[in-house]
Amino acid sequence: MNKKVRVQDLGLKDYKETWDYQEQLFQETLDLKIRNRREEMNLETPNHFLFVEHPHVYTLGKSGDISNLLVDEKVLAAKGATFYKINRGGDITYHGPGQIVGYPILDLDNFFTDIHKYLRLLEEMVILTLAEYGIKSERSPGETGVWLDVGTPFARKICAMGVRASRWVTMHGFALNVNANLGYFDMMIPCGIKGKAVTSLNVELGKKEVDLDEVKQKLLKHFQVLFEAEIIEKTEV
Repeated sequence: MNKKVRVQDLGLKDYKETWDYQEQLFQETLDLKIRNRREEMNLETPNHFLFVEHPHVYTLGKSGDISNLLVDEKVLAAKGATFYKINRGGDITYHGPGQIVGYPILDLDNFFTDIHKYLRLLEEMVILTLAEYGIKSERSPGETGVWLDVGTPFARKICAMGVRASRWVTMHGFALNVNANLGYFDMMIPCGIKGKAVTSLNVELGKKEVDLDEVKQKLLKHFQVLFEAEIIEKTEV
């Protein structure tokens, strides 16, 4: 099993360009798995972890409800935002500057073949990272992602998640609000869950800005331990 993971920081990058790049890496891994099976080979499949920030964009998962987007595309355009229907699970979500988006493209055959465990470990990675900033976060029963003050009237989401998997290869991932402009969340019902607020790490800490690179390093540190992974390369594109 290959537990080496290549990490790339794509910086600020268009959503569709990044989605295409994800699809390319995802398909390369799938093709190799199919070839291994067909030709009875045992070539190592790669694992990737992409960090990226996106310009303002709303994405709707395959099981999502378009009515959870509360404005039309003219309003989005006026706000400098775009919209895509995509092939991950989950409902509607927002990405924008100040938010760390992570796309692990892993062959879970290299780690464990359990998609629920995969999601729980991604959540744990975020929970442990936030704990380093003195923020107590947790899971909310039946709601994927990471939350604060679960079970109270003040429950609020700080990290959204939605993944796709085929033949145990993953794509899409998580979006952690670090210095996010929370006003953009007002134009949708986040993840289709009514009456729940959204927050950002800088707001919780009472800071104007939190160092994004520092948060990324903490996320990677916990990812490495939880997945027993070896980071083999860190490249900026």
